[in-house]
Amino acid sequence: MTPMTTGRENPRTTEPPADRAGHARRAGTRAIVGRLSWGLADQAASSISNFAVGIYVARSLGLAAFGVFSLAWVTYGVVLSVSRGLATDPLVVRFSGVPESSWRGAVARASGTALVVGAAIGAACLVAGLGLGGSVGPAFAGLGVMLPGLLLQDAWRYSFFAAGTGRKAFVNDLVWGAALVPAMVVAAHVGSVAAFVLAWGGSAAVAAGYGCLQSGIRPQLTGAREWLREQRDLGYRYLVENTCVSGASQLRAYGLGAIVGVSAVGVVRGSELLLGPFLAVLMGLTLVTVAEAARMLRQAPHRLGSFCLLLGGGLAAAALLWGAALLLVPDPAGEFVLGGVWHSASELIVPATLSVAGAGLGSGAAAGLRALGAARRSLRCQLFASACYVGGGLGGAAVAGTVGSAWGVAAASVCGSAVWWLHLRSALRERLRKDPSDTP
Repeated sequence: MTPMTTGRENPRTTEPPADRAGHARRAGTRAIVGRLSWGLADQAASSISNFAVGIYVARSLGLAAFGVFSLAWVTYGVVLSVSRGLATDPLVVRFSGVPESSWRGAVARASGTALVVGAAIGAACLVAGLGLGGSVGPAFAGLGVMLPGLLLQDAWRYSFFAAGTGRKAFVNDLVWGAALVPAMVVAAHVGSVAAFVLAWGGSAAVAAGYGCLQSGIRPQLTGAREWLREQRDLGYRYLVENTCVSGASQLRAYGLGAIVGVSAVGVVRGSELLLGPFLAVLMGLTLVTVAEAARMLRQAPHRLGSFCLLLGGGLAAAALLWGAALLLVPDPAGEFVLGGVWHSASELIVPATLSVAGAGLGSGAAAGLRALGAARRSLRCQLFASACYVGGGLGGAAVAGTVGSAWGVAAASVCGSAVWWLHLRSALRERLRKDPSDTP
């Protein structure tokens, strides 16, 4: 007997199962694209600010002073890696897409951990800077003062993406950029590297304070110890992994300065600025790819490998296209952007592009390993990649100066990417053996 109908049924309830599954997949894809788009927009805002700072300092202070500023910048990258490894990386892996109450408690402890890291290492940088003196000392002293605000601002960004609210991270970076404009004007009047460091860090502290208003969460300094204890299985491995990356970059910078000269550090930084727009894409996706991979692992684990391959391959192709475009830039345009740094930096475009392409390809596999919680494997990969980076960068510098260092890093990046993918393949096979239900 055919059931009677009223003509008012919800059409979604009468769709065939295959159609409902198709709608669900399309809705899920749109949600992923939306979150990735906010990641790109946020990193675009952040990278444009960083790019503007680098260009402004390079044009205002000259090559040698720009090299000093770059040393402080690289040091900040090391400290940022420590904070992310201990605080926000475990947050993204374990608290993406969880109930809001769980997220808020985790964010309070994670942001408190970031502040503690900033205060502790900042005090050490301040003491070291005061002891060094010269042109380098004041820059490091200023960095030490500003580290707590810089790290807290970064913690808010990762916290918002873990919650799937990348729009808030984007707004926060816009606030940083808006505060940066008058700060840079004041720093230009002072005319010292330390002034630019203070302006850059002070505007980040403004955005960090605004992040507290956005989230309605107050960082719990007393929760740092509890957070470190809860996340020690991931946090300490991510700490080592992240500091391998930034530490290798710092060792290369310091070694390059010792082998070739401080100006060479400025040349390398100039080549990185040329790749800034693509690096914005890479870093923007990095903000959300681990969270998205973790969500996919929960919802459709059999698609994780394809997701990572599409991500890594797309980033590598985009890097190569951007590098090809840079080769077409005429010298007058390059000089307008980088001033006297352009001629030396332009010689590094090809190796720098290959290096970033290799990093982009490997980032897809890295996202998959982190989503799987395979901290041991990702640590091994990063140790290998960092050793290759330092060896290639300094070995190349000893053989052929700044250009040789760039080519050594490019070769290291490609080798490191291959190792990342080999480990992801093994990790996916292990998971399939443990849980055959992950197959489609």
